Amino acid sequence: MKLSYTYWSAKEGGYIGFLNQYPNHWTQGESIEELESMLSSLYDDIIQFDDIQSAVPEHTGLLAVAV
Repeated sequence: MKLSYTYWSAKEGGYIGFLNQYPNHWTQGESIEELESMLSSLYDDIIQFDDIQSAVPEHTGLLAVAV
């Protein structure tokens, strides 16, 4: 399974990120590889304690806006 995630550079160095399906649960790593490892561990924790619900609805749509 592949999960998408969002990340950015931290001012102090390293990276901060979250799984897009669980945007309220952030983690960090010194490198992208470490961040991905931490995100994987976070996902394992979420699955283990399955009382955590996804904050993102299962349905998405497209919105047209004027530019």
